[in-house]
Amino acid sequence: MIRNLPSVACSLALAATLAAQDTIKIGEYASLTGKEAAYGDTSHKGIVLAIEELNTHGGVLHQKLELLTEDNQSKQGESATVVKKLISRDHVVALLGEVASIRSLEAAPVIQNAKLPMVSSASVNSKVTEAGDYIFRVCFVDSFQGVVLAKFVQESLKVRRVAILTSVNSAYSVGMTRVFKERFLADGGTVTAEQKYSEGDKDFRAQLTAIKAAGADAIFASGYYTEAALICRQARALGLTLPVFGGDGWDAPALLEIGGAAMEGTYFSTHYSPDNPSAEVQNFNQRYKARWGEVPDAWAALGYDSAFVLADAMKRAGSTEPAKVRDALAATKDFPAVTGHITMDAHRNPSKSAVILTIKDGKYKFVSSVAP
Repeated sequence: MIRNLPSVACSLALAATLAAQDTIKIGEYASLTGKEAAYGDTSHKGIVLAIEELNTHGGVLHQKLELLTEDNQSKQGESATVVKKLISRDHVVALLGEVASIRSLEAAPVIQNAKLPMVSSASVNSKVTEAGDYIFRVCFVDSFQGVVLAKFVQESLKVRRVAILTSVNSAYSVGMTRVFKERFLADGGTVTAEQKYSEGDKDFRAQLTAIKAAGADAIFASGYYTEAALICRQARALGLTLPVFGGDGWDAPALLEIGGAAMEGTYFSTHYSPDNPSAEVQNFNQRYKARWGEVPDAWAALGYDSAFVLADAMKRAGSTEPAKVRDALAATKDFPAVTGHITMDAHRNPSKSAVILTIKDGKYKFVSSVAP
């Protein structure tokens, strides 16, 4: 019996190895802590729910999915570091992430060099998928969003004179401002003032005072929710009652927590509204709420979609071989995602309508879906 123990141990080790090989390892890099955690947390929850549902129904290619998640802590350069770990240490076959464009821009070149497919849930900067042919996303790009907002404020809000506030160290904000301005001016609008700030700033009174003097009809704040909420509070304190609007970077529960009553009557574009009456959305709402005890936001829905789009590509490829999965992702057509049917274009981006929300009585309210 004693002599047989090494053989038993080897057999157990072999069995464990084989069991590990029976899972498909998917890597996720996300901002679970730090200043972007409000987005990263709900996107992660959406991905977890998708993986759980896929595994409940047999996984992919008769194998269970194993999600390996690394927190980049919303720190510059950390996304590239954790992605290298997922690739070299954990040997993942594909990656999901990130919500923030600046984090995906750090990681995408590493992933492209490794020739592994990546599906971003919500990085809207157009340069993300330009990193290479293995990089995909399930959200619309910021250029699309800038065009949609320019159309919405002119056609629905009847605004012709806009002031712009841009976060100069945010690729997301700079990109959105550029495209919005081009489209708004091309459609006959006027930009009365352009002011800048940096992420982390807390005092915007000087910029808002200049905007007030310029006589705008609305303010476009193209950055993220923390600064957007402070901008709205300080604008109201200065007597600026004009509409303030922004993009999906506003879409976080903390927007209302920070901005409070100052957010009333503001608008932003995003990817998803739980108020959408479609059966797909309402069913997803119920499953997400049952799992996490809260109503899903756009990031949760996009995270969920990113995992299902990747799984669908693996199923159609009949393989987890990266090149085959990449080809299947590129061929994705009319996939029935929660955030809308997805067809990948030649640049690995989906074209979808944007959702416009407003804040009324302290709650998000669906306004409309807008195509460019």
